[in-house]
Amino acid sequence: MKIETTVLANVLQVVDTVATDEISVLDISVDSRSLRNNAHTLFFALKGNNHNAHDYLNDLYQNGVRYFVVSQDVLLPADAVIFKVKNTLRALQNFVAFYRKNYHFPVIGITGSNGKTIVKEWLNQLLLPFYNIIKSPKSYNSQVGVPLSVIAINDQHNLGIFEAGISQPNEMEFLEAVIQPTIGILTNIGPAHNEGFSSKEEKLQEKIKLFKNADVLISEQTHLIAANKPQNPKWFTWSFIKEADVFFERNDTVLSVQFEKEIFQVNLPFTDLASVENIATCITVLLFLKVDKTYIIQAIPKLQTVQMRLQVKKGINDCLLIDDSYSSDYQSLKIALDFLEQQKMYQQKTVVLSDIFQSGFTPEVLYQKVGQLLTQNHVTRVIGIGNQIGSHLKNISQFQSYPNTETFLNDFNLKAFRNETVLIKGARSFQFEKIVSELEEKTHETVLEINLDAISHNLNFYKSKLQPTTKIMVMVKAFGYGNGSYEIAKLLAHHQVAYLGVAFADEGVELRKAGIKLPIIVMNPENSAFATMIAYNLEPEIYNLHELKAFLQIAENFNLFQYPVHLKLNTGMNRLGFTQKDFPALIELLKNTNLVQVASIFSHLATSDMPEEKQFTLQQIERFQKESTYLKEELQIHPILHILNTSGIYHFGAYQMDMVRLGIGLYGVGNEAKEDAQLQNVATLKTVILQINEVDVNETVGYGRRFIANRKSRIATIPIGYADGIRRSYGNGNGFVLINHQKAPIAGTICMDMLMVDVTDINANEGDEVVVFGNDLRITELAKIWNTIPYEVMTSISHRVKRIFYKE
Repeated sequence: MKIETTVLANVLQVVDTVATDEISVLDISVDSRSLRNNAHTLFFALKGNNHNAHDYLNDLYQNGVRYFVVSQDVLLPADAVIFKVKNTLRALQNFVAFYRKNYHFPVIGITGSNGKTIVKEWLNQLLLPFYNIIKSPKSYNSQVGVPLSVIAINDQHNLGIFEAGISQPNEMEFLEAVIQPTIGILTNIGPAHNEGFSSKEEKLQEKIKLFKNADVLISEQTHLIAANKPQNPKWFTWSFIKEADVFFERNDTVLSVQFEKEIFQVNLPFTDLASVENIATCITVLLFLKVDKTYIIQAIPKLQTVQMRLQVKKGINDCLLIDDSYSSDYQSLKIALDFLEQQKMYQQKTVVLSDIFQSGFTPEVLYQKVGQLLTQNHVTRVIGIGNQIGSHLKNISQFQSYPNTETFLNDFNLKAFRNETVLIKGARSFQFEKIVSELEEKTHETVLEINLDAISHNLNFYKSKLQPTTKIMVMVKAFGYGNGSYEIAKLLAHHQVAYLGVAFADEGVELRKAGIKLPIIVMNPENSAFATMIAYNLEPEIYNLHELKAFLQIAENFNLFQYPVHLKLNTGMNRLGFTQKDFPALIELLKNTNLVQVASIFSHLATSDMPEEKQFTLQQIERFQKESTYLKEELQIHPILHILNTSGIYHFGAYQMDMVRLGIGLYGVGNEAKEDAQLQNVATLKTVILQINEVDVNETVGYGRRFIANRKSRIATIPIGYADGIRRSYGNGNGFVLINHQKAPIAGTICMDMLMVDVTDINANEGDEVVVFGNDLRITELAKIWNTIPYEVMTSISHRVKRIFYKE
């Protein structure tokens, strides 16, 4: 849209004068790395506790962006249009609130502790036949996510469904101004984010602020809501136990619905309590909207599970798959393409895409925009499945078209997918999960799920402890501490860290083959691998004179010039590193060669995680400062200096120098409870129940008959064992797993590929999910039970356990 800068300045509440009269804004952005940023993008430089987008404005300018909303002084060329405000997040919200006022159709605003996303997605499924819907993509319900959702409204939409999430007081008023809901939905009020509020009542009162200008609030009839709801808006209620506008009774898999003296029955597609409550909410909304009961009876049983994650999976023929096979709308396509660029393992990027629904655009306009998106994101090949996409994108380079999924699977040679990153994105009706199943590398049912959002959060937490100029080196050795290396390395490259650290050259080679271009330091280089390191542009740690001489000989053979190396000093760890007695010979060697250059000098702290050894740590730091200064002066060089590891960043931030090395903290493990509380769990090891056996009194279970039933018991067998990384000593009642959030003690001896657990007191069934560690049982807890450290738990998980990487 074209907008006068005086109007925009008023909306954004700028504090400085803007010289230009009018600008043309086609998109807004808060992500400096998006390939869609261009000359018509209005970029909001958001600042948070752990990040500052102002650091990347010059890069954005080089990529063509000219319109910037900032909250600090910036130096950009004269043709940049700069709107300076007090708070860029509030400016973003104000801009979208201004945009939202142009549209006057019904808008549903959803909040609550649990069920927001499920209710939103189910309402979208149920109301699609009646409305052209705009909704929040994925779970975009935050202070940033909500405006990024609402800005996608266009003239073709006639119903909006947006969710709003808060974690502390005084947040909802900003989201209310952006969404401006006419219909409010309040889902379950549970314990989520309780820590931000003094009471359940305070949390409810804050959430209800979303509905202050709505026409109606739809929720369960409860005493808590009745006691805290203001007089307006009107309240439309449902209940299982008391009089309400809509009254429900449940009989196993059938739900009886009573509304306006009429009763009808609905078959339930899901029977867990949370799903039944969410279905009750959806039916109540449909009845409020005067949807015919016949349609409700037919549509509710067809509700489908909601998959909100973008999952990264290993595919056949060295492919990387991004599984987004459950949705196909324009907004979520933008998100998926950004993620594809972030995670791409090869230059070859393929998108398998179905017809797109819910865009709000005419097909001609929609697919023109889709084509532009695919081009902007440098997609190499597009496989379109569906009649509409086939006719509208046929002129795109490297485009192949199929009318339906079955035809594609029958006619396309799947073995042709090779050494490429493949995004599979389609509407549910196209059943793209069949394509994923065919392309996914087959492994057993035990998986290690890696939350990429949690890794980003943890990285930003440690960034918040640093000066803006301090570089970060992230350790991805030992297969990324057991979590997977190149997938995490891709994310770190996206976050523009300075260096990656690996233990051995072959780890670095694998990252290079996966397309990682960041500088990589090999921390334990072997002389036999020097030639390989040079071939793959890997930088060695040099820790003694013998190693330096050996590398110089290889460097001379390759005719190198100023190849970067990193000097390790031994300041008290007494593991590897130069000591003062080595300095004369070290200086002599380096002064008389131009084959290498010293890129960094560093050392390693032995006790930074031990408060009782603080004095020793300070002695190490002091020794390093003295010795590194001496080497710099003698060699007349200006290398990067670094000594802090994860616990060093947290406890000794005053000594961050030029760079820090982040290790296990990235993966959600701190060194004390206070630090742990700031980090998010990254890895969840889960499997399923294969079989449940009824065991009589005095019967035994497993090898050695070490479990003897003292009562009639139910014993579940699950497919994970010591070959997967579970300690054998964890068996015989010493350990447990979680099934339906309850502890199931391990019964008997742990086998190579299986273990058995006692589920006598748990409502467990074959096929139920089993959690070995995750959010409810952190790795730190497991390490204490194993009498070891979290590092060992994480790195012990076998490579045969399939890794699934996901982004919410």
